Amino acid sequence: MKIALDPYMLRDRPFGEVCRIAADIGYDSIELSPRPDFIPFFTHPRADRAMVAEFRTALQETGLELASILPLYRWSSPDEDERVAAVGYWKRAIQLAVDVGCPVMNSEFNGRPEQAARSEAQLWKSLDELLPIFEREGIRLNLEAHPDDFIERNTDAVDLVRGIDSALVGYVFCTPHTFYLGDDVAAMIEYASPVLAQVHVADVLNHRASSGNRYIVNPPGSSARVHQHLDIAQGEVDFAACFEALRKVGFDGILTSCVFAWEERAIESSRFMFERIQTLLAAARPAKA
Repeated sequence: MKIALDPYMLRDRPFGEVCRIAADIGYDSIELSPRPDFIPFFTHPRADRAMVAEFRTALQETGLELASILPLYRWSSPDEDERVAAVGYWKRAIQLAVDVGCPVMNSEFNGRPEQAARSEAQLWKSLDELLPIFEREGIRLNLEAHPDDFIERNTDAVDLVRGIDSALVGYVFCTPHTFYLGDDVAAMIEYASPVLAQVHVADVLNHRASSGNRYIVNPPGSSARVHQHLDIAQGEVDFAACFEALRKVGFDGILTSCVFAWEERAIESSRFMFERIQTLLAAARPAKA
């Protein structure tokens, strides 16, 4: 099992410094989420050969692995021009993954929840063009459900991933999305287990009163998707149940610490998360006879 750091809170630092910080804490790998100088949010990648070489050197010098790259593109957009552009951006991002030696790419379903059927149709069009490239390059693609995407529920997301029916396509369970994905974290992990490849680890507040309304946003019943990726124990996710469920299903993929809330204490948060993940893994191991 790999324990990776998503260094989004360190995105303003050069790759050498990012890798040193992660390695000094004890992480064995990095999951590279969008950063302006490499693969930005929703636009064409910016990295050139010099940037790729800089990143590869930083990884080699610190002994870190690049476990995954996470681009975010509007490849399920109901707007066809946006979708076509996103497919082009994906092609360049895949090439960068090849160049930097990364075997896994993660992303979100994207699209619009108010146009779910149209968004799904657009995703299938994009996959028809991109899956052969992933297969040719031997790169795994893992997908996660995200609040405000056309798929927000764990069961629906897992079913769609299974419907793609490719050995190279898996599922990312994102713990800070727990209360959008469903209610029972252990049951959701069990349902996802046939295709579960990666888990994003951060806490989140439920933001719901007993009536089912969101109590931080007014008026009650607002459609705003309120969530922030917090340090473990700052929210309401049952991590003991989560890690026990991962043990029960034999999960052996990538665990990524992905806290985004504390940029003023990014290193301290990253260290805390690594230590807490190690503690949870140890607690979930069966006792020796």
